[in-house]
Amino acid sequence: MSRGDKRYEWERFADAALPPPIERHYVRILALETSALRGTVAVLEDDRMLGQSELTQRTAQALAPVIVEQLEAVGWRPKDIQLIAVTQGPGSFTGLRVGVTTAKTLAYAVGAELVAVNTLEVIASQAPADVTDDIWAILDAQRQQLFAALFRRDAHGALQIQSDTHIIENERWLAELKPPVAVTGLGLRQLVNRLPASITMIDESHWVPQAASVGQLAFRHYQSGRRDDLWTLTPHYYRQSAAEEKLTGSKRSG
Repeated sequence: MSRGDKRYEWERFADAALPPPIERHYVRILALETSALRGTVAVLEDDRMLGQSELTQRTAQALAPVIVEQLEAVGWRPKDIQLIAVTQGPGSFTGLRVGVTTAKTLAYAVGAELVAVNTLEVIASQAPADVTDDIWAILDAQRQQLFAALFRRDAHGALQIQSDTHIIENERWLAELKPPVAVTGLGLRQLVNRLPASITMIDESHWVPQAASVGQLAFRHYQSGRRDDLWTLTPHYYRQSAAEEKLTGSKRSG
């Protein structure tokens, strides 16, 4: 056998010894964000966004066709969805109800798992990676109040809660701001001109929660083993509606 033949035989042996390529299985995620004024729907494989669309209205009638549109764009059937991610609150009462109800109904219908995430954690997660300070995420809670939560990024980029979501007076929140800290979220729109100069304000383009970020955050929780029960999951409003407060007040006075 010539040297060339030996080389050919060795190459055949080497090729035969190679294991078959490992096929990567991605988690197919449908993410819904309906807490903000303009909701969004996204599809992801693991934490990689494949597509995202904005809703014209936060209603079940408007949500359904956008979900179908996103699934068709990536060639998925409804039963291909493995995980449904949704914002649980705080945010718009109506929007949260629509989003959570749709997520639960669809999860049941297609046999997908379900993970709900906090809206403020979603907003904090959208801060640029080079922001290493603690991050306050805030939303307008009306009545000169804010929904607020404080987060810190760990060495792996995951958010750790430093202060749970709570309602706080605008004035008190401003008084408690101490550097080094970054601030983000739609609640800043009414407070921009009152922030201390020593406080880092995240660019406004990151303030609105996005469905893609909902999916990415839910995937982190999913990887850690968390799952939500579709039978018991409800929106977390953090306060009563105006109608409920009025009813409670009338009962007390009566």
